[in-house]
Amino acid sequence: MGCTTLLVGKKASYDGSTMMARNEDSGATKFSQKKFTVVTPDKQPRHYVSVISKVEIDLPDNPMRYTQVPSARESEGVWGEAGVNEKNVAMTETETITSNARVQGADPLVPGGIGEEDMLTVVLPYISSAREGVLRLGKLLEEYGTYEMNGIGFQDEDEVWWMETLGGHHWFAVRIPDECYAVIPNQQGIDFFDLVDAFGEKKNNLCSEDLIDFILDNHLDLTVRTGEDNAALLDDDEFDARAAFSGSTDSDHSYNTPRAWFMLRYFNPNTYKWDGEDAEFTPVSDDLPFCETPEKLITDTDVKYVLSSHYQGTPYDPYGKHGDDSLHGAFRPIGINRNCEMVLTQIRPYMPDELKAVQWVAFGSNAFNAMVPFYTNINKTPDYFAYTPEKPSTDSFYWANRLIGALADASFSTSGTVIERYQQTVARKSHELLNKYDREFKEGTDPVRFAEQANEAFSAMAREATDDALDKVLFNVTVGMKNAFSREDA
Repeated sequence: MGCTTLLVGKKASYDGSTMMARNEDSGATKFSQKKFTVVTPDKQPRHYVSVISKVEIDLPDNPMRYTQVPSARESEGVWGEAGVNEKNVAMTETETITSNARVQGADPLVPGGIGEEDMLTVVLPYISSAREGVLRLGKLLEEYGTYEMNGIGFQDEDEVWWMETLGGHHWFAVRIPDECYAVIPNQQGIDFFDLVDAFGEKKNNLCSEDLIDFILDNHLDLTVRTGEDNAALLDDDEFDARAAFSGSTDSDHSYNTPRAWFMLRYFNPNTYKWDGEDAEFTPVSDDLPFCETPEKLITDTDVKYVLSSHYQGTPYDPYGKHGDDSLHGAFRPIGINRNCEMVLTQIRPYMPDELKAVQWVAFGSNAFNAMVPFYTNINKTPDYFAYTPEKPSTDSFYWANRLIGALADASFSTSGTVIERYQQTVARKSHELLNKYDREFKEGTDPVRFAEQANEAFSAMAREATDDALDKVLFNVTVGMKNAFSREDA
């Protein structure tokens, strides 16, 4: 599936939180219906069976409660995608990535392995830190293999880790520096990898135990090492992982690299020259950085903005009215019609453990939807977010946002302002309510009941704003219908 990921270290965020966000995008032939739910320990399977690959895994008998945004069609499998467990550890999976033929030929994909459908379910309920998440999934990959190339994020209060699979069983992962953010758009993200640390202290780099042998045995290292033998890998703290592992095609330049370019350009507008004939990086650059230190601290609204991008403010906006028409819509947007959901997990170090984690949820096309916060220390989610029927219904946040997106796209010139106000209203009221409930929580309060009541308030606010936006865009589309006619037109 096409997705876009943004990871933010705690010293790069506006409030000292770690933040991790990803769009889940469906394939072009169908849209995946999503919902927001909680899995309590009694509902977690002890023997897991995948719908797609049929892999069977015996799971530990001590799962933790966790949130997820699964498929609303249970017959498709779980597809939990993103959530937070009761230890305030978050996971997002997966970013579909690529690897080259040499990697896949050396370690072929496993048709009966694990994949995006499965990973959240078999990992998140059993981990107490982001690092533990990397290591647990690594062991599962080594034992069961995978049938696809994926990137996976893990997060706790202090650390954010990004993990990428290599072939059927191999993997490597890096800790995002605290002062940095990272962007991944359906490509291998990790550019340089510290093999010294990975096979030494393992402080910021982790990998398969046999990764160096895998590289050497299959001639994957493309670094020119004049006067050195291949044993130099053991001393390489900037191994060129993209050259060794990544797969690339011409279509990357219309589908993937422009997304990374937009996000990097937004957070570091003055660090590099992004536009013009003498630009250091362009939408088709293959050497865009994986991590950067932002020029200003990153907020939740920044995250939502870049993950909703349709290249606004550039010549490539499909809704653009000025400039060269041939450039409008030249690149695949981040906020695309096929967005299923976007989740931002925010682990706030200044809050008590009971309210530390916030899961922001958006459904439908990000260019037109709004993102709503929820506490994750809960046993149930509001019906408006948990209820996604097979057919469209305005009683469902998912379907209401799908309708808004379809109508606003068709009337962008008149509805664009409605969408902007909708998103601003929900963002403003979300922070207002978060501040209110953060202040009201007191020691001795039942934390689960408190969080669930607060979440109902978040949901009610979102529903009121969403109904209002739907009403307005429906009116705009109706006024602009081709069969419109009044007496003054006669």
